[in-house]
Amino acid sequence: MLGTWLSRGGARGGSHLPVPVVFGHFALAAIGLIVWIVYLIADLDVLAWIALVLLVPVALLGFVMLSRWIPVYRARATTAPAAGEQTAPAERHFPVAVVGAHGLFAVVTVVLVLLSALGVGGS
Repeated sequence: MLGTWLSRGGARGGSHLPVPVVFGHFALAAIGLIVWIVYLIADLDVLAWIALVLLVPVALLGFVMLSRWIPVYRARATTAPAAGEQTAPAERHFPVAVVGAHGLFAVVTVVLVLLSALGVGGS
């Protein structure tokens, strides 16, 4: 979705999503993934908790973007861009299935990280 957003001019102001929110979401998620991979290799419980703490703002930023995307999606379903409007907002091009799958995988990730940090199912 980041690639679509960038290629459609989202970072150049062609979006309802704030640039810092989009890049903050991406950066924190990437850092959390790296911490999680290090946790899997090193098996240090503190790293699982750090990854979980990083996921909280990632999820909050994701909800902010979702709340701003929904009206754009609904507008796409009901109207075409106005005559004076050269292009639609970048996020209008996100497929609903991709947004839904992204959200589903995000929820599953947070739950699995939480369960791992709590030691549920560990040996």
